[in-house]
Amino acid sequence: MPLTVKSRRKRSTRIAVTILSGVLPVLLGVAILYVQAGRVLKQSTEQTADEALRQFNLMLDNTAEAARVLLPLAGDSCNDTKLALREQVTRRPFVRSTNLVWDNNIYCSSLFGDYQEKVNPSNYTRGQLWLMSGNPVTPNTALLVYRLSDGKKGALSTLDGYHLSNVLRLIGRQTSLLLQVGNNWLSADGKVHDSALPVLPVAQSTRVSEQYAFTVAAGFPEGETWRYMSREYPPLFSLLIFFGGVSGLIGHILQKRASSPSVELQRALEAAEFIPYFQPVVHGDTKKWSGAEVLMRWNHPKEGLVRPDLFIPFAEHSGLIVPMTRSLMQQTAALLAPVSASFGEPFHIGINITASHCQDLELVEDCREFLSAFAPGSVSLVLELTERELIEPTAITHQLFEQLHGLGVMIAIDDFGTGHSSLGYLRQFNVDFLKIDQSFVAMIGADALSRHILDSIIELSAKLDLGIVAEGVETEEQSDYLTAHHVNFLQGYLFGRPMPGADFINALSRH
Repeated sequence: MPLTVKSRRKRSTRIAVTILSGVLPVLLGVAILYVQAGRVLKQSTEQTADEALRQFNLMLDNTAEAARVLLPLAGDSCNDTKLALREQVTRRPFVRSTNLVWDNNIYCSSLFGDYQEKVNPSNYTRGQLWLMSGNPVTPNTALLVYRLSDGKKGALSTLDGYHLSNVLRLIGRQTSLLLQVGNNWLSADGKVHDSALPVLPVAQSTRVSEQYAFTVAAGFPEGETWRYMSREYPPLFSLLIFFGGVSGLIGHILQKRASSPSVELQRALEAAEFIPYFQPVVHGDTKKWSGAEVLMRWNHPKEGLVRPDLFIPFAEHSGLIVPMTRSLMQQTAALLAPVSASFGEPFHIGINITASHCQDLELVEDCREFLSAFAPGSVSLVLELTERELIEPTAITHQLFEQLHGLGVMIAIDDFGTGHSSLGYLRQFNVDFLKIDQSFVAMIGADALSRHILDSIIELSAKLDLGIVAEGVETEEQSDYLTAHHVNFLQGYLFGRPMPGADFINALSRH
């Protein structure tokens, strides 16, 4: 392989590095999935707590309304008011009983009529709510008592714990959901506890009612994050293991690479081993050739033709991508300039540039020299912004693109929709074309989501009045779909594979 040297490391060291290369991505992936699972569970408990809070507020609104209706009757005789108390019980779906109070003494009950029992206001949280484990009538059934008072007058309405536990059980089916009133709390099994509210170890979310004196807590038991991951992420674990194996293999291979790949790249540059390959671009409607993308290949003297993904990252990291691109432009001009006079219309020539090209204005001179080699008006140069390195919108960058546009050079965003800054480039730079990534084109007819994204990109380009190029077109179905959606230009194996200069010129004469 290019950029390799004979390894001098001990075998045990190489094995350790290989294992570490395979294990680290798996561990990192598991850590990321763990964080993601935690976020999903947290979102679940927040939604559960919010819904439980809403339901309890609605129940208490109903219960409180019964007390408000009855409060003016406090002090009247029980014989005159007990029918009104029972009417509220029948009319309010959650109210189990109602009571009238005078001077902190219950004297009339919807259950018993005349009744005497002392009321201790300190039992009620904020003087309003009391969560009871039961009363003499139903000793093992939770009750939530709502108290309303005005001077000596008072009214009590009780909410059956059955309804409360139903909410906890049904809304919190996937979570642990608790209702707290003062020092007591209710669990989904309907039992009232007078201990401190337990801590829910995973993704606990707490909501406090602004209207009534209660709190809702939702969460998961210990280990729920791992259980969720084992339940929801098995395919991703398999993928992590696969990538771990690939990473370990890459780590093993990279140990054999030269400690300074830039030395080998510099040698290859001086030996003119980086050569242009051309892939045709056709009009979307007529399918006639409209231009070509210039792709860099390394014609290694021992390894033969080397794919760009094996050396371009090294070239970008070392800064050699700039002179390599300059050489590519010079070779392209030497190959195509002699036939440019025969072009019936401006022939689009696309060349990739990176962040390294945008650090000064040398690219302007390279483009001026490139265009001067062709017959006037015979070609249109399109520079395609790649996103392996982020292009910062500095003053130099804006000046560079302004001068390039002054030369008639057009700007395209390559692989639009997949990079981390495609939309940022649209906003920050004056671009002319979008190039749809082949991953979206490949999903035409197979994946609805990717097709929707593709349609959105096409619609966006139309709204912004930008040209659009679809890469990776391999089937007639894809071509017909893109043509029907008015995509300007198509590129892919259906129309031609990347080919060396001589083959491209021969093919060009037939198109």
